Amino acid sequence: MTVLEILNRTKVFFEKKGVPDARLDAEYIISYGLGMKNRMDLYLNFEKPLTAAELDTLRPLVARRANREPLQHIIGDTSFRGHIIKCDTRALVPRPETEELVDMAKKSLEGVTAPFIVEVGTGTGAIAIACAKEIEGAKVLATDISNDALALARENAAANGLDTNAATTSSAAAGDSNAPGEKTAGSLQFAQGDLLDAVTGDIVAKVAGASAGSAGSPTLSATLPKISCLIANLPYIPDGEKGKLQPEVDKFDPELALYGGPDGLTLVRKLLQQTEGRMSAGAPIFLEIGSEQAPMLEAEADNYPWLEFTGSHKDFCGNVRFVSYKAK
Repeated sequence: MTVLEILNRTKVFFEKKGVPDARLDAEYIISYGLGMKNRMDLYLNFEKPLTAAELDTLRPLVARRANREPLQHIIGDTSFRGHIIKCDTRALVPRPETEELVDMAKKSLEGVTAPFIVEVGTGTGAIAIACAKEIEGAKVLATDISNDALALARENAAANGLDTNAATTSSAAAGDSNAPGEKTAGSLQFAQGDLLDAVTGDIVAKVAGASAGSAGSPTLSATLPKISCLIANLPYIPDGEKGKLQPEVDKFDPELALYGGPDGLTLVRKLLQQTEGRMSAGAPIFLEIGSEQAPMLEAEADNYPWLEFTGSHKDFCGNVRFVSYKAK
């Protein structure tokens, strides 16, 4: 059997199993399984006969995708703005649309020296890694409530040349100068905790390069820098959607990273409430949301008088995907 024959058979098999983009995924799976540099190598080897050993390698990979395991889990990674991000069941696979959050942050921070950027709910760490590598002088703090997700984010940071020796900092350890993982390596640091509860005074002092004494306690001090830009892609799927999502999501993504309460906005509202007194004047907030949730958040803008709702924004597919605020 040749490469082209197995490619065509795999495409048909994926279509029967309901796999989206069956041909494209078949190309990725086969090129990966055969150790090719990229998909284009398939086209240069269409007539190449496959050995029994090569077919044995491909069969379990094809079966996994037919079972609707995400392609990125099978291959092991994905590209996010050109940064290679390891993917597995510990966090959501970063989507191409989410890359636009980094563009929004970069544009808003033009001319800002050493901005202090906080990403809440970092998951794989993709957004934080992109900000740390692409925004000059950025001091990035990435948080998550899941220790498993933070472990994955640390692996990705190290693989991308960031924070290679730092352990995760837990908000529970703030105030203990000997707690493991409190040192900051490079321009990216991690902290474990619930939303902005993870951003304690001691952790901010370390990210900012201030002395530990300037923090004084786990609470924030007036002498510490405030947040220059806040980014979050929090769980925003309504609880009622459980069991109704694509198998790739329903069977393989962590539930903690998916569902956001009755209307999907419970965590978003909690985060917005926590921003009072935490943001620099004029500092932007960029949030990824569901396509129908922007009107609800705009209608509730008066609940956060220290913030100005500055608009909803479409992704490159033309769907409303983001909302933004500005600290007054």
